[in-house]
Amino acid sequence: MSYSFILGEFARTLDERFRISIPTELAEPLLAAGAQTILAKQQPGCLSLWPAAEWQQKIEAGIAIVEGKLRAGKLQDQLADVQTLGRLLSTRHRPVQLAGRGRLSVPEGFREFLQVEPGTDAMVVGAGLCVEIWKPAAWLAHLESRIPEFGRLLDQLSA
Repeated sequence: MSYSFILGEFARTLDERFRISIPTELAEPLLAAGAQTILAKQQPGCLSLWPAAEWQQKIEAGIAIVEGKLRAGKLQDQLADVQTLGRLLSTRHRPVQLAGRGRLSVPEGFREFLQVEPGTDAMVVGAGLCVEIWKPAAWLAHLESRIPEFGRLLDQLSA
């Protein structure tokens, strides 16, 4: 898989039809692998937008391992966890397409999770491998808690 780091931070307004414009600087590397994208519920107040091929490969590999363990009887004492995983997989992501000018229509079920009302701002952030859409207060809280890790992460990942 070919990775192109996606970086940048932009304030965008969610319109009355729950559409948001993904800046070209973020949309182009995201779409370099193809036109299909996956929108995923990342954490409360945050959605992530992934190249479909990368997302599917990651999810399918994980599901195949779980299915193999189920067939081998290795998860008998974890069936409740398997059901929880199934529920989360059922609701966590869905295919979406960016319309002209990088416009994304946020689907029902994802709107509530994002917690941003039409006519208000959202933060669109390049997260290295994907694009994230954040409720501004959630983004600020996340950033405040994570910014002290920057130096350590850069050193660790670039060593």
